[in-house]
Amino acid sequence: MLNTIMLDGKVISGEGNGRKYLELPWVKEQVEEKLGFTAYPGTLNVKLTDQSAARRKLLEKANAVKIYPAEGYCIGLVFKAYIDATECGIVIPQVKNYPENLLEIIASVNLREKFHLTDGETVTVTVSL
Repeated sequence: MLNTIMLDGKVISGEGNGRKYLELPWVKEQVEEKLGFTAYPGTLNVKLTDQSAARRKLLEKANAVKIYPAEGYCIGLVFKAYIDATECGIVIPQVKNYPENLLEIIASVNLREKFHLTDGETVTVTVSL
């Protein structure tokens, strides 16, 4: 039986860095290989509640799949996850001072469009450990 944790937060706009990262050939290849889907070029950014931010810290210690970088980039910890029944992945860049209350979610589809999400709406993500 898989262990899971639930993370809740509000949708926020990002800076577009997730899109740039997901368009890199070595990232695309590793996401397909390790998560089993071709990622839509962009992330759904979620600002976690205080309780969920505390639970997210558990992911740093869990057995993660890793996206190994090309020179000049950081390792990304990746976890399979779901929003409702839609398979997705959580990416945690291993960058100094990366916000502990931010969640970047990738999927094969544009999650904002699929779920008709706008900034400020609440989302629950189930993360597999």
